[in-house]
Amino acid sequence: MLAAAMLVGVAVGILCAVLASLLVHAPVRADLVVALVLGVPTGLGVLTLLVSGRRWVTAAGAFLLSIAPGWFAVLALIQVTHGGG
Repeated sequence: MLAAAMLVGVAVGILCAVLASLLVHAPVRADLVVALVLGVPTGLGVLTLLVSGRRWVTAAGAFLLSIAPGWFAVLALIQVTHGGG
């Protein structure tokens, strides 16, 4: 159950990154984007895992925790392919 939740979380992270890159056209500071993309889902996921008492809450925490790597990887890939440093 945890592995499935994590796979779905990475897929959701990838979709979030693609949608965010299509919708946002204004220049944004890279350090703020990295902090938001990695910090918010990771913080929520760790907090959920710490307070989980049931299996589905643990799966939800793993889902939230695994959104960040997929999102960050796609945003980094977009930055590299557009010639950013």
